[in-house]
Amino acid sequence: MKIKLIIGEKEELIEISENKTVKNLLDIIDIASETVVVKKNDYIVIDEELIEDGDLIEVIQVIYGG
Repeated sequence: MKIKLIIGEKEELIEISENKTVKNLLDIIDIASETVVVKKNDYIVIDEELIEDGDLIEVIQVIYGG
């Protein structure tokens, strides 16, 4: 299945197998889930959310500081 993936300013169409979760996708693209917030079709979702064909997934880096 194909999804649109946005990370920062980079936007691309990627192909992933079915029954993948947000966590699976983050593992595939080598991003730690603790360092990002993920939006699916404009809604913030949890790591266990299933990804479906045609979804728009946006990965937003979280900035830590103190």
